[in-house]
Amino acid sequence: MKQVLLIAVWLLAGSGAMAQINLNKVKQAIGTGSTSQLSTDEVAEGLKQALTTGATKGTDMVSQVDGYLKNPAIMIPFPPEIKRVEDRLRQIGMGGEVDKFVVALNRAAEDAAQEAKPIFVSAIKQMTIQDAWSILKGQDDAATVYLNRTTSAQLNEKFKPIIQSSLSKVNATEYYTNLITAYNKLPLVQKVNPNLDEYATGKAIDGLFVMVANEEKNIRQNPGARSTALLQKVFSAQK
Repeated sequence: MKQVLLIAVWLLAGSGAMAQINLNKVKQAIGTGSTSQLSTDEVAEGLKQALTTGATKGTDMVSQVDGYLKNPAIMIPFPPEIKRVEDRLRQIGMGGEVDKFVVALNRAAEDAAQEAKPIFVSAIKQMTIQDAWSILKGQDDAATVYLNRTTSAQLNEKFKPIIQSSLSKVNATEYYTNLITAYNKLPLVQKVNPNLDEYATGKAIDGLFVMVANEEKNIRQNPGARSTALLQKVFSAQK
């Protein structure tokens, strides 16, 4: 069990000189009996708690009103690949309509984000001991990368119909159709008709993972963000 503890703390601490310093401290603590044992099961469960906490907080934040719209890091803009459309429409006095569309686009993402939590929780429950060690050895966003890898396809499948429904509910589809129709009627312009549903779905999922990554980093670096005794026990071994 002492060997398990030493390995766990080394992995949590990282590599290099700092890891060696931390390892020496743990060896001394074990010799004096002043540290509690940290099992592989505790490490895995601690990671699951951290993932659940980060995913829940991240999802809750983006699913609120203005969760996307008022967050510069994840706000969904007018599709950049047709920026010329936005610029031309603003030039002819349709800036207000463009703004309404952008608001509606972000409202749709906020609406869809509520469905992410159960998908994340399901993926977290299936996390193996090997997954946990890989996350502990990884970067500050290693857990988010794991979630991205294991849930993206399901999120896309779940988000797309919700985005479609939400876009219609908040009139984004109507705004978009009107904007593109108005643009395509202008003389000497190249006609456009990009897929709004795919764009909105992709950006909504990207923004969700940005927020989950922020929460993961916070848990790793900020002791105050560790909301359970097990989280505190597992991540305090990094020091």
